[in-house]
Amino acid sequence: VQLQAFGRGLVQAGASLRLACAVTTSSVSYNMGWFRQAPGKEREFVAVISWSGGLIYYADSVKGRFTISRDNAKNTVYLQMNRLEPEDTAVYYCGASRVLSLTEPPYDYWGHGTLVTVSS
Repeated sequence: VQLQAFGRGLVQAGASLRLACAVTTSSVSYNMGWFRQAPGKEREFVAVISWSGGLIYYADSVKGRFTISRDNAKNTVYLQMNRLEPEDTAVYYCGASRVLSLTEPPYDYWGHGTLVTVSS
């Protein structure tokens, strides 16, 4: 299983950006999460969506601004990021897990990450 994230960019505060994570095999069996790592900080949870799309959780810092979704027919998960803030600057990683989790250890597969930079 390989994951590849798309959508890196440099945007101004207040702008929107959509990330996509393509999975090379059927993603139906996996819960999909987005994490991010800002410079000098540990990787942190952003959002997760269950394999069916019926369960979704967000970090408090992005709730109301970010939306996670998935298209199982395309084996792709998305992260729509609105009203971006400089504090959202980070490398964003998508992960696949058979367990619905807001923490890293259960994730079986990770993408290489995509850089999002938000200028003030």
